Amino acid sequence: MAESIHDVQHRINSTKATRQITAAMHMVSTAKLNKIQKHARGYQDYVSKIKSVVLRLSQSQLFEHSSSKLQSDRPVKKTAYLVVTSDRGMVGSYNSSVLREANEFIENRTPNPDDYIILAVGGTGADFYKKRGVNVAYEYRGVSDVPEFNEVREIVKTVTTMYDSEVFDELFVCYNHFVNRISSSFRAEKTLPVDRETLESDAVDDSAATANLASDYETEPSEAEVLETILPQYAESLVYGAILDAKTSEHASSTNAMQSATDNADDLISDLQLHYNRARQAAITTEITEITGGQEALNN
Repeated sequence: MAESIHDVQHRINSTKATRQITAAMHMVSTAKLNKIQKHARGYQDYVSKIKSVVLRLSQSQLFEHSSSKLQSDRPVKKTAYLVVTSDRGMVGSYNSSVLREANEFIENRTPNPDDYIILAVGGTGADFYKKRGVNVAYEYRGVSDVPEFNEVREIVKTVTTMYDSEVFDELFVCYNHFVNRISSSFRAEKTLPVDRETLESDAVDDSAATANLASDYETEPSEAEVLETILPQYAESLVYGAILDAKTSEHASSTNAMQSATDNADDLISDLQLHYNRARQAAITTEITEITGGQEALNN
């Protein structure tokens, strides 16, 4: 019985140590989430404004006759899917959810593996597709906890260069969109080429961009020159915005996972403590019984 009590006490101490770790990680994840949310809110104002400007310009005849490579209407022979996952674990179901939804989306659109390539942002997604023999044409690991635009510029530059070189003919960005601290939703957004249909679809989902559309713009220099300059910025904003959004969702998932782990540890400690008390009480009762029995034997 003493050995059993010792084992239970060891489990209690081990679980308490684990709880300290998960509680600390919960605090860290919460701090990261708060920081990136503040960063994302400021960026959303920029995104809404640039969307409204591009949408306004898309209504002119210049948009249809623009020479920008980002508006190429070439036949789609190869599709690229930029899948955003995390580089680390302990983020709950975040990665499995993204990969499951992305796979379903890819299989529905391009069932033939020869018709698409994967651009992986995050080590989990890159390793996942490599192990399954999928063509991972590009991978980027080590996105910071609160990614700055200059950090993501390398990704955007590589992606647009591959598109210009006709490595692929259209691009979808697949990621988990942050809804709130306890939920997220999968999104697969068409980023390239930039066409009017996609712009109008984005505007429906972005009420701020639609509201800004009512504004009148005076362009300087010409609309054609403004369009040539702003289209690359628009494409960059979509990719960066998706990565920023995905990172926010990742931190929220990590926060929830560590909170759940801490709560489970508390429950386990309570159960083990109850078991320990019962075992200790049984051991004491046994000792008292043995002492009493020995005393009675001596008296007889």
